[in-house]
Amino acid sequence: MTTVAPSSNAKSGTAPAIAAILAISAAASLFLFWLIYIHPAAATSSQYAFLPAMNAVFNGLAATALLIGYTFVRAHKIKQHRASMITAFVFSTLFLIGYIAHHALHGDVRYPLHAALRTFYLWLLASHIVLAVIALPLVLVTFFFSLSGRIPQHRRIARWTFPIWLYVSVTGVITYVMLRIALGS
Repeated sequence: MTTVAPSSNAKSGTAPAIAAILAISAAASLFLFWLIYIHPAAATSSQYAFLPAMNAVFNGLAATALLIGYTFVRAHKIKQHRASMITAFVFSTLFLIGYIAHHALHGDVRYPLHAALRTFYLWLLASHIVLAVIALPLVLVTFFFSLSGRIPQHRRIARWTFPIWLYVSVTGVITYVMLRIALGS
């Protein structure tokens, strides 16, 4: 029995998939920009005031799953690594759903003008937002390579995806805590 090299069809499916991921990521980023900065909030009540705290928990759980997944891959425990990364993806997805819901209902919450550490907070938030926009397509492409069996490509991009995704998850929690302290709640 002879083995067959991967066909060009398998490789040619990569470009359209990555193009679709980039298009979806761009559309999602534009939607979030519109939701946060243009669309008026739907409600002014505090009925869903738990959403930011819940989102911080999801970010923290995603960061934890990422670190566990990293530990597993370093130990060559690939099944456990995959389970951890899927868990991180689920927590990040739940965060994104909660984030969209919060901003649709309550709009943007601003850091007080004269609160301590405002400059640091704004710098941290800006880096968080920029890297979150970059992380979305990176995470999706990294998952695409893994799930389609393109492990060398997965490894190459995961070296970039992991630290960016982890930074975004951790700084999401930090910005939440800083904002709550500044608001006195």
